Amino acid sequence: MDLNDTPEQAAYRSEVRAWLDANASHAPRERGTGDDTENVAAHRAWQRRLAEAGYVGVTWPAEHGGGGRGPLEHVIVNQEIARKGVPGILDVIGVGMLGPTIIAQGTDEQKQRYLGPMLHGDEVWCQLFSEPAAGSDLAGIQCRAKRDDDGGWRITGQKVWTTNAQFSAYGLLLARTDQDAAKHKGLTMFIVPMDAPGVTIVPLRQISGEPEFNEVFFDDVRLDPGSEVGAVNGGWGVALTTLMFERLTIGAGSEGMGYRADRFAVALAGDEAASADSEVRHAFGELATELLALRFTGYRLLTALSRGQIPGPEAGLGKVTAVNAAIKAGDLIADVLGPDTLAEGEWADLISFLPGLKSAGGTEEILRNTIGERVLGLPPEPRLDKGIPFSELRAKERQEVKA
Repeated sequence: MDLNDTPEQAAYRSEVRAWLDANASHAPRERGTGDDTENVAAHRAWQRRLAEAGYVGVTWPAEHGGGGRGPLEHVIVNQEIARKGVPGILDVIGVGMLGPTIIAQGTDEQKQRYLGPMLHGDEVWCQLFSEPAAGSDLAGIQCRAKRDDDGGWRITGQKVWTTNAQFSAYGLLLARTDQDAAKHKGLTMFIVPMDAPGVTIVPLRQISGEPEFNEVFFDDVRLDPGSEVGAVNGGWGVALTTLMFERLTIGAGSEGMGYRADRFAVALAGDEAASADSEVRHAFGELATELLALRFTGYRLLTALSRGQIPGPEAGLGKVTAVNAAIKAGDLIADVLGPDTLAEGEWADLISFLPGLKSAGGTEEILRNTIGERVLGLPPEPRLDKGIPFSELRAKERQEVKA
């Protein structure tokens, strides 16, 4: 693996750097976008400016408005954005996860209608997967979709931990369409307008005070025919596509998200006593090693992608490492700099945001099980629900509750 830019990549990096130098004055402040409408609008405008320059959806096919470039060019853009100290795009979920899912699984009409506005930040998207009783066991969702007489659908149920729902135009929703099929078999993916009658969004405020997540309720929400993404009752395969891109975005994208050892080192270096303390140096050395290993593992993953290979479940380990190392770094900075660090500023924001990210793309326990079974070949956990109709599972659960 050659870690140096090729002449073409070096020229592209220079182009990106020059554009950022010329346009950074238009960038909004970082984060704080939960219920701050002015800041959301500023982040939309910044994403639109990036998109018009070709720096959003870098790896998307050109026919869908993307850059038509490889994953290494995408990393170059993220690296230069981080170097300049300006925010990335607002709709990471849409552009990084849901857009690629629509490209892979959607119809031509869906691609033509939704991808352009998504790239430019005109229509932000959210991911409607997890439910109060179905987080780690995603296939256990109970949100229902029933056919209308005209071929449309009626959605009833609840979702939770939905990022950006409060200012999203659309959501990609996983719902149960066949109660009598095994739980992985009776699911379908849908595109849902977030302003449709019957959709209620309730913010969930984090310790930062911002609504990082939301609950979303669906009360007999009407969807038009053709709202399905992928085959009816084939939603589990579509969901796996989304989750693959989600874990890849969080893991391989950690450098672009600012989880870098040098950034954390600067915060610690300002305290002379901490710089000389052996325990602090040892703790920082451990997390810096993890972040460095993650960087080069990400490069190896990107090399595979550039050769046309598909990332496997091992990409989930990058997500686990990135988030845990960043949490350790935030804890160490708080220990060194004192409680005032938790009041406000970039470290308070980081420390309050990261715990929620632990669940994104699957909990650590689920990801480790997946890697153990599918990568290391360890015996799988017993699956007593395999092949059993979902309706029978629900009936059994109700009987157990009554007992």
